[in-house]
Amino acid sequence: MTARFVRFQSPRQDRRGRFVGVFGLVNAAAKDGLLTVEQERVRRVNNDWFDAYYPDPTAVDATVYDHDINPRAAAWFKSSAVELIDRTERHLKLCRELAIECDRIESDDPGRIIYEDEHQVVVVAHQGDR
Repeated sequence: MTARFVRFQSPRQDRRGRFVGVFGLVNAAAKDGLLTVEQERVRRVNNDWFDAYYPDPTAVDATVYDHDINPRAAAWFKSSAVELIDRTERHLKLCRELAIECDRIESDDPGRIIYEDEHQVVVVAHQGDR
């Protein structure tokens, strides 16, 4: 049986105690100048595709990722969002090329849901959760 939610994230916590997701990992690598011209093109095209076709939770609630209001908030795909999960492979490939670790995590209960749409949820993780 497939879990209800899927997330791709770093296996290690950042300084704020968060497990950074695949988009954050790739965007940070771009900000740090680690991408080749072609990798940056792939990142930008893929980010633009997600922006064009799927809701941005912050457009609905600007505080959804506010660290003080929702510490450790993290987005998870619904397992039914097959197109999004498949499309994420482009970012996962960039992580592999850059030797950035990124795990696939599945859960039926990733945390307290603070945002939900047809394709994804944003949750505040339960204490002690990855």
